[in-house]
Amino acid sequence: MTYAEAIQFLYGLRLFGAKFGLENTFQLAALAGNPQDRLRFIHVAGTNGKGSTCAMLESIYRTAGLRVGLFTSPHLVSFRERIQVNRQLISESDVVRLVEELCRTGVAPVSFQKNPETKTKDGDRRDARPTFFEFVTVMALKFFAEQKCDLVIWETGLGGRLDATNIVNPLASVITNIQFDHQQWLGDTLAKIAAEKAGIIKPGVPVITAADEPEALAVIEKTAREKNARLIKVISAGEKLAALFRGAATLPLPGEHQKLNAALALATVETLQSEIPVSAAAVRTGLETVNWPGRLQLVTLPNGRRILLDGAHNVAGAKALREALSRGLLEHELQRAVPEAGAPGKITLILGVLQDKDWRHICETLAPIAARIFTVPVASERTADARELAAACCAANPVAEIAACDSLRRALDQAANDRFVVVTGSLYLVGEALELLGLSPATGDERALNEWSAHPQPLSTAG
Repeated sequence: MTYAEAIQFLYGLRLFGAKFGLENTFQLAALAGNPQDRLRFIHVAGTNGKGSTCAMLESIYRTAGLRVGLFTSPHLVSFRERIQVNRQLISESDVVRLVEELCRTGVAPVSFQKNPETKTKDGDRRDARPTFFEFVTVMALKFFAEQKCDLVIWETGLGGRLDATNIVNPLASVITNIQFDHQQWLGDTLAKIAAEKAGIIKPGVPVITAADEPEALAVIEKTAREKNARLIKVISAGEKLAALFRGAATLPLPGEHQKLNAALALATVETLQSEIPVSAAAVRTGLETVNWPGRLQLVTLPNGRRILLDGAHNVAGAKALREALSRGLLEHELQRAVPEAGAPGKITLILGVLQDKDWRHICETLAPIAARIFTVPVASERTADARELAAACCAANPVAEIAACDSLRRALDQAANDRFVVVTGSLYLVGEALELLGLSPATGDERALNEWSAHPQPLSTAG
C-alpha cells in the first residue's frame, strides 16, 4: 500500500458517514489491543478554542520534557496534522503501516460486511461498520502507545458524550466554552449542547472549564456533582496569567479569547501538578512559543503583503475576530504595515462559510468592519452559496464594495493590491488559503477528508 492508497482507503470510510456512539470505537480499540489503557490523557471539549487550548497544553508539557501526543481535528491541509508527537506530524510511512495493521486485525470495513448491523440493548439495529473518525481515533491511540507518549492531549471531534474520543479515562477533562454550533447534532439550546460536552466528565476526574453562560454552566456543575468530579471554573485571564507574562514576553496567539484559553491551560496544569509537576519557567516558555496556524495567524508574504487567516467558523468565532480587529488587539502587529487596519471599514474581507453554519449572522457580524468584501465558496460539499453570502453582507454593510467570486484563488487575485486582507469563515477555507499562498505544501486533496455527514438527529436522542 502506498500513502496515496492509504488516503484513498480513508476516503472510503467517509461513505459510512458519522455515527454517534461508543460501541464501534470500543470494539475497534479492543481489536487493536486497547492501546488507550497504556496512555495518560487530557481530554478537551468545547465549542471554540479547543485546538488552541490543546496546542498550549502540548507546548507546556513538551517544554517540561514530556513526550506529548496531540490529536486534533479538522486538519488544515494534510491529514497527518491530526496525529502528532512532540509537534512532529505522523510520517506517511506510519500512516500506511497503521492502516495496513489495523486492516489485518479486522478493523477494515470488509470485516463488518458479513454482519454490518448489530443489535443494541433496546433491540434497534445499528450500522457497525467503522467510520472515518472511529478508525482514525484508534489509529492515533495505537500510534501514541507505540511512541510511548508520556501524555496525550486529546481533542473531541463533535460533542463529547458519544464522540469516539470518549473511550478514554483522562487525568483531567477540559471544557473550553459552550456556544451555539452544530445545533442539528448537539441540540438547539445551550443546555442541550452543554450536556453533550459535559459527557466527557468522568467519575472522580477533575474538570476545568471557562464556560460562562449560566444555562450551560449549570449543566456542567450538575454533571460534575453527579460524577463527584472537582470543578475548577476559569472566569477570566486573571492575575496569574498577567504575572506570568510580566515583562517583554507575550502570548504569540493574539486576541482576548486566546488569553482566556491560556488561563484555562494554566489552570489545567496547576490542577495536575501533583501528578505531572511542571515548573513556572516551563509553563511560561511553553505559552511563549506555542504555535497554532489558522487562528488569527498574521502572515507576511515575500512581497511584504500582510494577510490574516482565521477560522472563525461560527458566530462566537466571528465575534472574537471582530473584537480583535475593531478593538485594536492586533494593532501592534498590523501597524507596521497597515496603520489604520484596526479601524472599521479599512479591511478587505474574503469570506467563505459552510451552509450548515449560521452564515447569516456570521455575515452580519463581520461585514460592517470591511471596506471590500469578496465572498467565495468553500471547497466542501456543504458550502454556502457565495451569492447568498454576498447578499447578506450587502444587507449588513451597504456601503462596502462587495463581489461574489467563484473561487478563493479569484478573490485573492482581486485583492492582490489591497493593503490588508482577512480570510475567514471556515477552517477549510483557511487550509485552502495556506496552500494557495505557498504557506503549506500541497499534499493532494487531503482537505476533503474533513468532510462528513450524519443523520440530522440530536445526540440527546441517539444511542
